Amino acid sequence: MSVALSGDLIDVRGPDGTGSFFRLISEGEGLRLHVPADPAEQQLSALCGAIEMLTAGERTIRLVLDCDNGDFATRLIREGVAIRQGELLLAEPALFWQRPQFWLPQAAHGHPQLHVLSGGQRHPRRAPKRAGVCYARFIPWLGQVLSFRAVDVEGDLGLYHRWMNDPRVNVIWEDGGDLARHRRDLEERAGDPHVLPLIGCADGVPFGYFEVYWARENRIGPHYDADDYDRGWHVAIGEEAFRGRAWITAWLPSLMHFIFLDDIRTQRIVGEPKASHAQQIRNLDRAGFAKVKYFDLPHKRALLVMLLRERFFADRLWAPEPIVEAPVTT
Repeated sequence: MSVALSGDLIDVRGPDGTGSFFRLISEGEGLRLHVPADPAEQQLSALCGAIEMLTAGERTIRLVLDCDNGDFATRLIREGVAIRQGELLLAEPALFWQRPQFWLPQAAHGHPQLHVLSGGQRHPRRAPKRAGVCYARFIPWLGQVLSFRAVDVEGDLGLYHRWMNDPRVNVIWEDGGDLARHRRDLEERAGDPHVLPLIGCADGVPFGYFEVYWARENRIGPHYDADDYDRGWHVAIGEEAFRGRAWITAWLPSLMHFIFLDDIRTQRIVGEPKASHAQQIRNLDRAGFAKVKYFDLPHKRALLVMLLRERFFADRLWAPEPIVEAPVTT
């Protein structure tokens, strides 16, 4: 699907080239979007594309929907796209951005729950791991599609080997080594039910290694009261060209978005940055993570950080923090 804004018209085109148009009207500090009475299925998909475009990079926008078809307005409410507020029909980003079908190529659902014991921990049996592309999102401030795909051990080994031996990565991960060691590492993680190893890509170009893990079975689990569906993550940005604010404001919230969409029962995301890594902790603070406590792991002094589902979606943290210009003084 392609979405383009021209003047006050949003033009949404489907894969087959068919299009829908929505008129956009500025209204005080908000926007009003006119939704004509087109065929319901085509209209729903197109409208969702327009809402995503308008809310992807903006945390505070208020979007009123004017629907010519009352039944369609009722459907938007039922499907979690909009809410009623008095006489107004409002697009509700906090609900809309929890609809996984727009960003997860594979269906997301809560895997049936059955508790098991492993490593001395009682936890739910984890769903089979995703394969291929797990998440994709267009990043408007980059003009590129950011995606996460499952690791292919043989296909990605060379990248992983180079990245882990990069001095800027090795100082944090301490996983430098030869190719044989890195093959064992990837095979172990690919085979571990509690870890999902991923490759981050921008327009298909790999730039970093990511791990998503279930916290209850992880080394972090004993250090706090871990819920069954808490998840954590690790990251190594391997390519120099993909470091910096524009990129971290793309991959960090997108990874959090993927985690929350992957299982609706995940209410908290945790992390364990090195306590001395001030820059990473500042980035996490801007991304909505709360500082919980310091604790000791065998290899480092760590800070436990936590992001709540409620905060991520209510505060629209998939969009970057607005840059406030300092006042000019003379």
